[in-house]
Amino acid sequence: MSGFIVMGAAVIVTLLFAAYNFKKVRKLDGGTELMEEIALSIREGANTFLLHELKAMYKIAILVAVLLGVLVNWYVGVAFIIGAVMSGTAGFVGMKIATYANVRVSNEARTTKSLGKTLKVAFQGGSVMGLSVGGFAMLGLLIVFIVFGVLMGQMKTENLTIIQNWIGINYIPFTMTVAGYALGCSLIALFDRIGGGIYTKAADMGADLVGKTEARIPEDDPRNPATIADNVGDNVGDVAGLGADLLESYVGAIISSITLAAYMFFVQSFGAKAISESLVQKLIIFPVLFAAIGLLSCAVGIFYLIKKKVSDKPHKELNISTWVSAAITIIATGIVTYFFFKGETTLENAGFTLGILSPWIAAVMGIASGVTIGMIAEYYTSYDFKPTQHIAQSSVQGTALTITTGLSNGMKSVLLPVFVLAVAVISSFYFAGIYGVTMAAIGMLSFVSTTVSVDTYGPIADNAGGISEMAKLDPEVRKITDKLDSVGNTTAAIGKGFAIGSAALAALSLLTSYLYSQVNGDVDISQFRLILNIINPLTLAGALVGGAIPFFFSGVLIDAVAKAAGKMVDEVRRQFRAFPGILTGDDKPDYNQCIAISSEGALKEMALPAAIAILPPLIGGFIFGAEFVGGLLIGTLISGIMLALFTANSGGSWDNAKKLVETGGVEGHGKGSETHDSTIIGDTVGDPLKDTVGPSLDILIKIMSVVSLIGVSIFQKFNLLELLGLADLFNL
Repeated sequence: MSGFIVMGAAVIVTLLFAAYNFKKVRKLDGGTELMEEIALSIREGANTFLLHELKAMYKIAILVAVLLGVLVNWYVGVAFIIGAVMSGTAGFVGMKIATYANVRVSNEARTTKSLGKTLKVAFQGGSVMGLSVGGFAMLGLLIVFIVFGVLMGQMKTENLTIIQNWIGINYIPFTMTVAGYALGCSLIALFDRIGGGIYTKAADMGADLVGKTEARIPEDDPRNPATIADNVGDNVGDVAGLGADLLESYVGAIISSITLAAYMFFVQSFGAKAISESLVQKLIIFPVLFAAIGLLSCAVGIFYLIKKKVSDKPHKELNISTWVSAAITIIATGIVTYFFFKGETTLENAGFTLGILSPWIAAVMGIASGVTIGMIAEYYTSYDFKPTQHIAQSSVQGTALTITTGLSNGMKSVLLPVFVLAVAVISSFYFAGIYGVTMAAIGMLSFVSTTVSVDTYGPIADNAGGISEMAKLDPEVRKITDKLDSVGNTTAAIGKGFAIGSAALAALSLLTSYLYSQVNGDVDISQFRLILNIINPLTLAGALVGGAIPFFFSGVLIDAVAKAAGKMVDEVRRQFRAFPGILTGDDKPDYNQCIAISSEGALKEMALPAAIAILPPLIGGFIFGAEFVGGLLIGTLISGIMLALFTANSGGSWDNAKKLVETGGVEGHGKGSETHDSTIIGDTVGDPLKDTVGPSLDILIKIMSVVSLIGVSIFQKFNLLELLGLADLFNL
């Protein structure tokens, strides 16, 4: 009961705080009439696209919910809808405030000329997204726990106690239900990331390739027909998409630990080293309790930055907020863990090598690894460090070297984060078994609200810079917003590192839950078995296919961006040819046509990537069975994590290499130079990698894991090999 009280408190505090910040930002002055007019165009474009996207998404979501209800059970379909609604709502709220905060950030820079004060407005706007991500994710979990947990706890059987019944014979419906909730969050996140990513990158590439390099006009110049679409894209892709993405990662980490506890410890409770019923229940509740405490800690960290006197060092101030949230989370959860597990006598049987504090230590290992991965991402993407500086310097010798050095940087950036993940897996397993690995994932995302707040501030600042340029404000204003935007690029890379790292740990936990899933619906412990045999030809074949899926998925996304960007380039060129007065300022560009091109391209291309995420484990399972799908998940996890890190870091370093040139970091090669043109091309190549492919890959990994977990009880018994009597040929 105490766990539910903390969950409820976390939901109330974070959502009320989000509403307060929303209201405070809205009350700020929006600036001149022209600034408000530009902001309104961006807001209307973002609202229109997101509503069209929601209509398309929820048609598919309802279809999936019906299929889940028919093929699995009704409660899985209902939980799926709850997850979809929570994810969609968080993204919409965050996008809404971003379209109000952008112009207010621009006006704050215009009126105060203070970097610190402008940072505070951008961060307060971003905090609405951050708090909404944690609040709505926890709200949905609370609903699922209370409604479905109580409902399934009432399903009694004669041979089991109530606790055994809840996580015993009924662990199947309960874990399937929370998995359904996670799948709902994941599917909406995938659509938001894909749709928003295609939209924003098509507009961004079109605006840069024609406006900057051909027409020689500044970024976000009002004469560029694609500039409004570009700024709309920042909101639908980098805000709504980002929020849904991190919400999905947050939920995925929590669900993986709940599912694993229910599967593994139910099996253990019947073995030679039985664990107490109260401990099993605590192991299921603890991940949510830990996350709820982290959410409350985030509220403190965010409040601290909003209320303190802010300096003119944005990176330092944002780090302070993150560190405050992380420190409070570590201290508070350590105290709670001690009292929560105090008195349990079967901790050693559960694999807790250090007793009461073992799961907390595993979570702290996750926090430490997340921070380390973030620091590595910053090193490889920030222009304050040698890798990105090397890309900028190489650009002096031409575009080919810009691309080559960026690719090299992205590839080299993969090793250290993966090594950190490996250490986190081994160390967390040592302290608390495979349950500790799931707690490491939760630890990594325990202060997700602060992380998302820091990430969201970036696109808000980027939009503010666009409004400043289009409204022809003092160049000093653009310098302030550009400084904030540059820091935002680095924080976004750090956020992607957190998301990718937690995806790896959560997917590993879900894979373990999949391996320990039940052969049939009976509660007989003899019916449990480990599905995976790595030398089984089916497993090896699945791993090969799984390793190829992220590459095919990435290629589909890049192709989708390229198609939409090609149409955008053609449209911008057409307008410049047809109306020469646009470049002289005598004619007004047709912004709406460019918005329509981005919208059409994004909505048209969303279905295939979603199908790639959902169908392979189902098709593979119904043809070849559970062993093939186990290999499929291993292959996808390994290649997907590597590819996600590579694309995110290479794209981020190209972007900041361009910004380094623009700020005069390469002597004698500033804006308008051939070196600048080369970095623009590099940034354009990196755009779909860092903002469309990279963030979507970690969602792909978890969707495939959750779909497999939900479907295994069906295709394990009903697959083509079984029906043809050929399954025994592959049992080695």
